[in-house]
Amino acid sequence: MKQLHLIIILFLSFSVLAQNINQFDENGKRHGVWKKNFEDTKVLRYEGEFNHGKEIGTFKFYKNIRGKAVLTATKEFNENNNKALVKFFTSKGKIISEGEMDGKKYIGTWKYYHNTSDKIMTLENYNENGNLDGERFVYYSNGKIAEKKNYVNGKLEGEAIWYSINNVILKRFVYENDELHGASKIYNTKGELIIEGTYKHDKKHGIWKYYENGKLVEEKDFTPKSKYEKKKLPK
Repeated sequence: MKQLHLIIILFLSFSVLAQNINQFDENGKRHGVWKKNFEDTKVLRYEGEFNHGKEIGTFKFYKNIRGKAVLTATKEFNENNNKALVKFFTSKGKIISEGEMDGKKYIGTWKYYHNTSDKIMTLENYNENGNLDGERFVYYSNGKIAEKKNYVNGKLEGEAIWYSINNVILKRFVYENDELHGASKIYNTKGELIIEGTYKHDKKHGIWKYYENGKLVEEKDFTPKSKYEKKKLPK
C-alpha cells in the first residue's frame, strides 16, 4: 500500500511539473520554465525561463547529434535589457568563444579559443551597433601575436601588421575606409625587406620595389597610364 501511495505521489508531482512548463501569462506571453524539442523528436532543443515574455537567467541550447541533445551554447540573461553573456561550445564541451550579445548583435569584447587549448586565438571588440570597432588581435597557439588590425565601425582603418611565430614582422599594410591605401612593406622570416610600394584604393600604385639579400633587384611601375598612352599606334 505504501508503494502504491508513493507511485501516486510521484505521478502527481510529475504531472504538476509538466503542467508548469511551457506556460503563457494572461497576455499570451511566455512565462516560467520553457523547454522545446527538435521538431518531431524527443531531443531537447533549448531550455530556460521567461518572465512575462522576457528571458531571464541562463538558457541552454543544444544540437541534435545522433538523437542526443548536446550542449552548444549558453546565454545568461538579465531582467533589464536584451543583453546576455554568451558562450559557445564544441560537441565535447570545450568552449569555442564567449562574449556579450544584444539580441542577435555581438557587442563588447569577444574571445575565441584555440581548438587544442584554452589559450585565446582571437580577441576582438564590437560597438553597440554590432560592428567591429577598435583593435583586433590574432594569436598563435603559443600565445604570441600573429595579426594586429584596427577597425572603425566595421571597417579596417590604419596600420595592420602580421607577425611570424617568432615575433618577426612579415607585413605592414595601411587601410583607409576598408581599402588598402598607403605605404606597404613585406618582409621575409628574417625580418629583411623584400617588397615595398603603395596602394591607392585597393590597387597598387606608383613604383614598387623588390629586394633580394638587401639589394634592389627590380622595380615595377603601377602608375595608371592615360588612354592615349595605352593605345597602340599603327607603325
